[in-house]
Amino acid sequence: MTLQQFLRILRARYIVALLVFFVTVSTTVAVSLLMSKQYTASAAVVVDVKSPDPVSGLMLQGMMAPGYMATQVDIINSDRVANAVVKLLRMEQSPVIQQQWQEATQGKGQLVDWLATLLQKNLDVKPSRESNVINISYTGTNPEFSAAVANAFAQAYMNVNLDLRLAPARQYAAFFEEQTKAARDKLEKAQQALSTYQQENGITATDERLDFETAKLNETSSQLTGVQGQTTDSQSKRQNAQSDTVAEVMQSPLINGLKSDIARLEAKLTESNINLGHNHPQTQRAEAELNTLKNQLNAETRKITSSIETTYQVSKQREAQLQSALGAQKAKVLMLNKQRDELNVLRRDIESAQRSFEVVSQRAAQTNIESQANQTNISVLNPAVAPVDPSKPRVMLNILVSIFLGTLLGVGMALMLELINRRVRSPDDLVEALDLPVLGSITSASGMFKPITITPVQIAPTRARA
Repeated sequence: MTLQQFLRILRARYIVALLVFFVTVSTTVAVSLLMSKQYTASAAVVVDVKSPDPVSGLMLQGMMAPGYMATQVDIINSDRVANAVVKLLRMEQSPVIQQQWQEATQGKGQLVDWLATLLQKNLDVKPSRESNVINISYTGTNPEFSAAVANAFAQAYMNVNLDLRLAPARQYAAFFEEQTKAARDKLEKAQQALSTYQQENGITATDERLDFETAKLNETSSQLTGVQGQTTDSQSKRQNAQSDTVAEVMQSPLINGLKSDIARLEAKLTESNINLGHNHPQTQRAEAELNTLKNQLNAETRKITSSIETTYQVSKQREAQLQSALGAQKAKVLMLNKQRDELNVLRRDIESAQRSFEVVSQRAAQTNIESQANQTNISVLNPAVAPVDPSKPRVMLNILVSIFLGTLLGVGMALMLELINRRVRSPDDLVEALDLPVLGSITSASGMFKPITITPVQIAPTRARA
């Protein structure tokens, strides 16, 4: 179809096209004027995703995720937020609304859920592009009610967001509270076990006592070593007690003096035997003195030998006593070492329980603070106000759209009628219908006859000739 054919079809059926156009525009105008006015109120909230957590001081990585803002939009559109709005506005307490609910649902379901569903139908939530601002819009027939609902959705969203953040913290706080009690009980049991063990064994200062007993053991060992040396020396002297080579005998001044006197008397006796004879009184007196000195020497020697034997026996007894004392002291030191090891185990149990209690207690305190926080990262940027002008219906916009649609519908109706009842309106239509060449065409006769205007000037000469 050429443009000329299209224009001829419109010229032929312009009445139908105009009729459809006027019907469309008039219907749109009438409907727009009859529609109830709708008012849209918007509240803007800003989501802070860059500030650290006020309690822990850490950046929450989940806030930086690409889907965080989409999640916030879904939260605003959720049933939980809508139910919170109904409770904030106390809509469920209105007798009128209760009556409407009874008529609409015959009392089935919950009134709060029914109201929340109605509010969600007129709710529009849109996040701003490349920003952290979310616009919450609500459309209703009353401008004040629309503004109140939009503000209620913003407030309910902040409350629900805070609850969502605090719910895990409350669970963690309860969990760590139980763990703190268990850690405290474990620490108290460990301390009680250490105290009981010390009381049962009479332990006050283990390290000092062990050092004292160890020093005593070393001293006893040193004494035993010294006594063993004395015993060995005494035993050696005891074996050589009949010999004059014993050190005590050789070093005794009395014995050395007696030996000198004996040697002098022996020399004198020899001289007296030679000069005076054996039976001379002087010689006999010298022999008596000599025998007396020898007896005295032998007595002194026996005393020294007897003292060596006594020293040996005493050393043996002392050695036996020290060995017994050394064994007892070793047993005591070993027992103290064992007690110290057991005390160290108990102390390590206490230290481990103490560290566990401190860590759990610190975490419990932090989660307890987090569970009691009343701050959120969301704040109202622009509260909703009652709009002055209605948002719907848009009469001018509807009229412009109806003009466009009416034009399309009118043209479409004209073309449809033409296709249903095709007419030949030009030579091109005939060529298209018969597929034969056109040799000529006769225009409409109405165009050939032109009206002639006769004036009185032209009629007068004619009458004269007559």
